[in-house]
Amino acid sequence: MNNFILIFFFLALGLILQRIKQFPTHIYKVLNKIVIYICLPAITLYHIPKIKWSNELLFPILAGWIAFLLAFIFFHFLGRRLGWSNKLIGCLILTAGLSNSSFLGYPIIEALFGKKGLETAILVDQPGTFVVVSTLGVFVAAFYSKGSPDGFSIFKKIIFFPPFITFVVACLLNVFQYDLEINVQSVLLKVGSLVTPLALLSVGLQLTFDQRSQHWKFLRLGLFFRLILTPFVILILYVFIFNQHSEPIKITIMETAMAPMITGAILASTYGLKPKLSSMMIGFGIPISFVTLAIWYFVVSLI
Repeated sequence: MNNFILIFFFLALGLILQRIKQFPTHIYKVLNKIVIYICLPAITLYHIPKIKWSNELLFPILAGWIAFLLAFIFFHFLGRRLGWSNKLIGCLILTAGLSNSSFLGYPIIEALFGKKGLETAILVDQPGTFVVVSTLGVFVAAFYSKGSPDGFSIFKKIIFFPPFITFVVACLLNVFQYDLEINVQSVLLKVGSLVTPLALLSVGLQLTFDQRSQHWKFLRLGLFFRLILTPFVILILYVFIFNQHSEPIKITIMETAMAPMITGAILASTYGLKPKLSSMMIGFGIPISFVTLAIWYFVVSLI
């Protein structure tokens, strides 16, 4: 419950600060950099070394990758066919292709499935969705941002992306079964906990409710893809094609039905990919997802 209160508090705070003329609303750019270059690496270094690997973990891990590739294929080819700009295509891929599998996902999964369910939620999030945004997400952001950088420059952006570097380090720590000293872990956990309030404040500072905005139809399409189509595809693939009916599969479907990932929206905004639309995807996606998640919970309970 505290997490849900924080969501609406920081979104509302950002909206209020927008209306204070003396407040520098462009500070959201600084907040974005803090989230991406400091807070996210801290989360990676804390969680990844603790994961215990096995073949059974592939289903929850691959869900985030499947969802993002599906978004890439869907929005890239639809956008090219309809003559959309690169910035619009990139924004929709990053916001509709990534689920909020941690800040929203963790408390919701714990409430519905208990603490045991968090083990699956972390797998969907850390080696799944989080690594996707640190690799393919950076690729999409660089590719669709202005200038259309070549392959080598995109490669450089990925390998020098701080969350990706720390992911590689964290994976090495996992392979060698080494975890950081307890005091260091405590600092990482505290720094990582700043992701959500800072990111939501940034979203609030950019969120607009202009009824004449051209973004409304793209918002509806993006949220339909994120909240309805993506979990439906995962349901069909995992339950009816691979014949998986375990509780981790139910949790995985619920995780893919979460609202858009805040980090994906921040990445889109940082690269100039329709910042207003990316903020709208978060600002409207989170409250709407509470309704769609209730429906999906009913669906998975029937599996």
